[in-house]
Amino acid sequence: NKSHKSAVRTLMKKYFLAVDKHKAAPSAETEAEVQKSMSAAYQKIDKAVQKGVLHRNNGANKKSRLAAALKKAAA
Repeated sequence: NKSHKSAVRTLMKKYFLAVDKHKAAPSAETEAEVQKSMSAAYQKIDKAVQKGVLHRNNGANKKSRLAAALKKAAA
């Protein structure tokens, strides 16, 4: 359980760093990196919810935070 939670947190941090990097210097390359890290984070969150490590609402909140960060950076 701890390893799943830790992996989710790590992937979320990597995603937020990628978003900040894309916001500072937008390019197709950084956008691809953001999409890749978002996909990885979503997969890990979904897997943690599926295994019962995270409650489904908690998983939805985490995914919502990720999407909101990208939307905020795009604006």
